[in-house]
Amino acid sequence: MKKIYLLFGLLIIISHVGMQAQSQKMSPARKLQIAEFAITHLYVDTVDENRLVETAIIKMLEQLDPHSTYANPEEVKKMNEPLQGNFEGIGVQFNMVEDTLLVIQPVVNGPSEKVGILAGDRIITVNDSAIAGVKMKTEEIMRRLRGPKGSKVNLGIVRRGINEPIDFLVTRDKIPVHSIDAAHIIQNGIGYIRINNFGATTVKEFTDALKELQKQGMKDLILDLQGNGGGYLNAAVGLANEFLGSKELIVYTEGSRSPRNSFYAQGTGKFQKGRLIILVDSYTASASEIVTGAVQDWDRGIVVGRRSFGKGLVQRPVDLPDGSMIRLTIARYYTPTGRCIQKPYESIDKYNEDLINRYNSGEMTNADSIHFPDSLKYRTKKLERVVYGGGGIMPDYYVPVDTTRYSNYHLQLSAKGAVLKATLGYVDKHRNELKSQYKKFEDFDRNFTVPQELSDALIAAGKEAGIAYNDEEYKRSKDFMNTQLKALIARDIWDMNEYYRVMNRENESVQKALELLKDKNFEGLMTKKKVN
Repeated sequence: MKKIYLLFGLLIIISHVGMQAQSQKMSPARKLQIAEFAITHLYVDTVDENRLVETAIIKMLEQLDPHSTYANPEEVKKMNEPLQGNFEGIGVQFNMVEDTLLVIQPVVNGPSEKVGILAGDRIITVNDSAIAGVKMKTEEIMRRLRGPKGSKVNLGIVRRGINEPIDFLVTRDKIPVHSIDAAHIIQNGIGYIRINNFGATTVKEFTDALKELQKQGMKDLILDLQGNGGGYLNAAVGLANEFLGSKELIVYTEGSRSPRNSFYAQGTGKFQKGRLIILVDSYTASASEIVTGAVQDWDRGIVVGRRSFGKGLVQRPVDLPDGSMIRLTIARYYTPTGRCIQKPYESIDKYNEDLINRYNSGEMTNADSIHFPDSLKYRTKKLERVVYGGGGIMPDYYVPVDTTRYSNYHLQLSAKGAVLKATLGYVDKHRNELKSQYKKFEDFDRNFTVPQELSDALIAAGKEAGIAYNDEEYKRSKDFMNTQLKALIARDIWDMNEYYRVMNRENESVQKALELLKDKNFEGLMTKKKVN
């Protein structure tokens, strides 16, 4: 009876509120609150109130722009780890091979390396629970391996050459997440640094790498931001500061409810003089575009590659009490010349189809397909070169995608994991032999060629994945595939730095940058007309 009286009372309240709403204007927030209240207390079936509210938030944000989003507490944690520069766990790089976790490399001085876990080990149990051969999701395996710093986890390991599994007790610790994939001298006097995101440690990593390369005689720099999806604004500002002079504008933000906020270089950068080339592609976004736009607008360096993604919306995190978060767009990014980095977003569907449309229009393969109206022209700050707005950063020197070396067969081998599986199997079998034969990467790079055994394993892995062998397409992509296989072996024996030392020989943008840096009239190259 009490429940009946309570519900009757609620009905009277809601009815009374409804009558009030007819006589006076009700705020949208109050309207939403009443609707949620009514559904929760009056609906015929039991309602998951948390899910109801989450769905409402998600639907509201979908009406705004492509980058205003909601994340639940678990998603917030995963999203923040790469940018915060560390997470807590056992410290191994791994791949899943035939439903088994294969250790690619233990993190140097990390928890796993300290207890003796080696590259090539297979982790089959975690705290006596099997993770191999049980079709466990990778996310679940990672959840079991990660944990608070100082907590302990018992791992069962299978090691080649040893008949019985070995147990290791690992004490979890903070594991660094690096922003820089590679930093090395690519040719005499030319340094190469590749950054994969803009996180809390990016600027320090960059300055450390820069200092080391300068010790090795670096005069000029290729900064590779291809595929870099962005990250923290302050990291982008800090990196741009390394290249620009005192009080030179890096970026400004502005929105209808957010007044203009400008960010300037301090003039304390360690690379304000050397020749600079920045590499971009269609997946270069956000913080990467801030750095690229600033360098281009101040005529500080040359931009090479393809038009960047065009993500120039500023999100402010709104933390909710349960650990979830709303990332709400509050402003737009503008380059020093006033170009808006954000591309148009008339609808979510059109926005998501933009990259596909770039291929269909010919933009990715032919510079003649790219045309900008005069209304999108801007002039750079020093040389008054023409640059273009309209979303993304258009490079000074356009490099088309070379479709001749790709084939559908190769794309399927990569997409379905056959390339990775064949490489891991080969390294696992020959790891000691490779390390013994090639003491240094330079020896490997100079003398190693992909053996027939590995090529056969690749074809076999493809067939296991349901990919029919295509001889014509295999021959067309063979040279590029062999480079990829060699690079993956280098990564597994050494690190990502060596992977890029191999792969960059096939990267057209890297090769174009090297060609430009060989030109004695480098500064004059900026004033030439490169894109119609």
